[in-house]
Amino acid sequence: MYDLIIIGAGPAGIMAAYEAKKAGLDYLVIEKGLIGNTIYNYPVGLTVFSTTNELEFEDGGLDPAREKPTREELLSYYVRFVLEHDLNVQTGETVVEVRSADCGVRNEDPEDASSFEVVTDKGIYESRNVLFAIGAMDYPRKLNVPGEDLPKVHEMFRETYPWVKKRALIIGGGNSAGEAALFLAQEGAETTLAIFRDDWESTDPKQGCIKYWVKEPLENELKQHCLNLFFLGKVVEIREGEVELENENGDRVVLPNDVVFVLIGSDADLTMLNNLGVETEQGKGGEVPVYDPETFETNVPGVYVAGHFTHQRHIKGAIDASKLLVPN
Repeated sequence: MYDLIIIGAGPAGIMAAYEAKKAGLDYLVIEKGLIGNTIYNYPVGLTVFSTTNELEFEDGGLDPAREKPTREELLSYYVRFVLEHDLNVQTGETVVEVRSADCGVRNEDPEDASSFEVVTDKGIYESRNVLFAIGAMDYPRKLNVPGEDLPKVHEMFRETYPWVKKRALIIGGGNSAGEAALFLAQEGAETTLAIFRDDWESTDPKQGCIKYWVKEPLENELKQHCLNLFFLGKVVEIREGEVELENENGDRVVLPNDVVFVLIGSDADLTMLNNLGVETEQGKGGEVPVYDPETFETNVPGVYVAGHFTHQRHIKGAIDASKLLVPN
């Protein structure tokens, strides 16, 4: 019987494991992918624009070559932290179900507290508490248009070099779409960013707009005619060698095309939380679990949440949440 099982080995899960170990808890982290899996899926060579103090578990541990770390430096830091502190992390193991072993009823005696069975593709574990630190990358959002299932359509951008001298279309209005368009334009792809005008012109930090540190170099690429901007009304159809779009005025335009990146966000898989009876609500990025903002415990006793799929949508928030919830 573990005191705590943590599902996910991203920043929230790693920080929770570290705090659990310091507190003397019997814990286990289960990760279906790699340590820092979301960071691993960032574009190759990406500069992470958060400052080091927003990314570190302890002050001074992250020492990038420049002011801000690259994807590789940040990923290495998280992996090294797990190894150096000998955290109990099992990767390549997928949790398929979490079920309450006693209907989630808490008793006065902590030794007789409610418990959970965590079922994976490799075994079954028991724990008094479960922390979901699963991120929000399970379900990439869809355009739901004809041709979206073609092999040339991608839901994730990793690197530029396969698309040099190719005609690339990026659809989206946030940082991920902006960064992909910037990288492709700078490295020799004939690049078009299809974006709603409101997303391009918005400067409200509470909206999902492209942040200034990405937008400024994008504007430079536009001035140098290395990037095309298309103010989108809707995507009509994706075809083998072209894409049909509708602009903001309702006019149809057909663009010759070799590759499409649909980068319009993603959602967490809340199935296991829903099956446990955890309540949800609408958040900034979609549906999120309901939880106590001080303890991060949900309405189901013993079930906690932390990370990007909650209201804490940045790495610093995920790390801070895990520092607070473990002693509880």
